Amino acid sequence: MSQDSHAPIEDKLKSAIQWIPTLREEIGRVIVGQHYLVDRLLVGLLANGHVLLEGVPGLAKTLSIRTLATATAADFKRIQFTPDLLPADIIGTLIYSPKENTFHTRKGPIFANLILADEINRAPAKVQSALLEAMQEHQVTIGDETYPLPEPFLVLATENPIDQEGTYPLPEAQVDRFMLKLKVGYPSKADERAILDRMSSTAPNLNVNAVTTLTAISEARTLVNEVYVDPKIRDYIVDLILATRDPATYNLKLGQYIQFGASPRATISLTLAAKAWALMQGRAYVIPQDIKEIGMDVLRHRVIPSYEAEAEEITSEDLVSSIFDAVPVP
Repeated sequence: MSQDSHAPIEDKLKSAIQWIPTLREEIGRVIVGQHYLVDRLLVGLLANGHVLLEGVPGLAKTLSIRTLATATAADFKRIQFTPDLLPADIIGTLIYSPKENTFHTRKGPIFANLILADEINRAPAKVQSALLEAMQEHQVTIGDETYPLPEPFLVLATENPIDQEGTYPLPEAQVDRFMLKLKVGYPSKADERAILDRMSSTAPNLNVNAVTTLTAISEARTLVNEVYVDPKIRDYIVDLILATRDPATYNLKLGQYIQFGASPRATISLTLAAKAWALMQGRAYVIPQDIKEIGMDVLRHRVIPSYEAEAEEITSEDLVSSIFDAVPVP
């Protein structure tokens, strides 16, 4: 299929994502720089994928998510994860009424469109696991009843680097449910100066206007499915995932450094994220550069380094980069 044949579809896609530049601009009124972070949040929004943000405190992770929720007019709930948090504090619980001699369901903050799980790794594993059913099935079970969550439903979580005091590692089953894991770094010198000029006030202006609707986002999500992925690109995605499990097949001497490779969920996530990224570029088809652009964010938390890799200070990012360098591009 030629690229010219996508022209009618691209016209329809471009009209459906006209809100994206406006949304970027509105978020930029509060968030200085962090274009990488904002663009990946938009990928998660379009591809219906949860996003995990890792970075030291003070990098506007929480503020970015709160600003995104306000600018999209989404029903937003913030959950502060602490060591004494209970699963019922997130999903809800049954409350007994002595007067009526019955139990009533009290729904938790999980019942919203955008959930900010703030400092998610400051709570123990049993609390983090309360999100598993919600993230995968978009539903919550309280007692004997199962309740659907509102659509769209997205978990945007922040975490501190694991070596910081008072943090718990996230269970692998939960980490795999995040489509993207972002590493948020320090701003540049120019951005730091802009932050100083804008925020060094006892009452900085953080007002944000709603510039799009959940309906427009849902329509754009539907169009993500129409983005074309050539069979050669699909094979390239599968080769990348298989290379994380069996590196020797791709002439990579990384077997001793990889404890676990990426799951089939990674294959799906990489495809959807690449389609969303192509859509954001105004294209109705995926190119290999889209895979490379978004691939690290999809795979860095799914390729688990072995003890040998940790001993030699080889990170998951190093392993993923080696795989991208070795697997032939179509």
